[in-house]
Amino acid sequence: MDVSLDRLRDDIEANAAFGATGDTARTNLTGSDANRDARDHLVERMEDAGLDVRVDAVGNIAGRWVPESADPDAPAVASGSHLDSVPNGGIFDGPLGVYGALEAVRALQGGDADLARPVEVVSFTEEEGASFAPGLLGSSVATGERDPETALAYEHDGRTLDDALDAIGYRGDGVLDASAWDAWVELHIEQGTRLESAGADVGVVTDITGITHCDAVVEGQADHAGATPMDARTDALAAASEFVLDVEDAATDAAAEDGTAVGTVGSLNVSPNATNVVPGRVELGVDIRDVKYDTMDDIVAAARDSLDRLEAERGVDTSLSRPFDVPPAPMADRVREAAADAVAENDLSSLALHSGAAHDTMHVARVTDAGLLFAPSEGGFSHSPREWTDWSDCRDAVLALAGTVERLAGR
Repeated sequence: MDVSLDRLRDDIEANAAFGATGDTARTNLTGSDANRDARDHLVERMEDAGLDVRVDAVGNIAGRWVPESADPDAPAVASGSHLDSVPNGGIFDGPLGVYGALEAVRALQGGDADLARPVEVVSFTEEEGASFAPGLLGSSVATGERDPETALAYEHDGRTLDDALDAIGYRGDGVLDASAWDAWVELHIEQGTRLESAGADVGVVTDITGITHCDAVVEGQADHAGATPMDARTDALAAASEFVLDVEDAATDAAAEDGTAVGTVGSLNVSPNATNVVPGRVELGVDIRDVKYDTMDDIVAAARDSLDRLEAERGVDTSLSRPFDVPPAPMADRVREAAADAVAENDLSSLALHSGAAHDTMHVARVTDAGLLFAPSEGGFSHSPREWTDWSDCRDAVLALAGTVERLAGR
């Protein structure tokens, strides 16, 4: 198959211009003018490739190609990612997967592939969660995990997603049904350094990590920083600092066992947050991830034990809730095997690895066979202007993607 590096690069660079904040940076938020322009360009490129394009109720875009050899009624093999970005994000996160899927279709069209199934190229709405929270929104609707009415009611800057999509002309009809696909495979940049360190061309993901978010509260007593003796204080922040270290210790111990667990206390809200006042209340946000759900539970249990200890030793009141909980998503064996075969046939090297970041694929994997491929990230940088993947690495990854799709859709 002939994967055109020039064509792929032109597509990604054209997309980078929509909302550009620098040579290698962009801000493309759902419902913005830049987002409309990026969507318009994608639809144009899909139609140029002979794809039949449709837009669903939450703005998910799907372009369908039915090869002459295929049964048009057979379940399709789908591939894609997203076009939206975080503020001042990089140019590859998302678009490499969308335009890589489109280039894979063009390569298949130009080859002699004997395909039995249609192929769809998909761009999901609001993967990043940078405007209409939460993230992975479009894929959650396509997999039935969130109904479109709930998704369309999310608000950002005083308007709903419904209004935002309508304003840019991408409030479509119906709902994209991911469960109807025979298989799904997404290409994404790694956002880490494992491929680069190993000198591997392509990552074949084994599992996507589960994610738990916990909200912890430590309640003490606000007092005068000068007039309150040290032995008469109930300092909520001092207690919370021990909790932060306890979470770190629990995650470190878990990682020593399985190598994939992580735990982070990433946000604190200190009240009254004045230099001359003993802190009376601290709200903390905890992020826990692993490919083993039992390990995630163990770290949450350790966090609860830490709060119990702080109540007994420091006299504070505490609470812990778990408002967000997504279990790990293993990738389908047959998709991984197809990817490994495609990598080998093209004389590329691969590395089996897990994904520590969330992707739309983790939703899709709950309703059909799914896989995820990684392209190397230089220095591991992502969500910043420093994000970069060499263009030759992009081409190699798309070559692996095209071969994977060919095997999944072939006779």
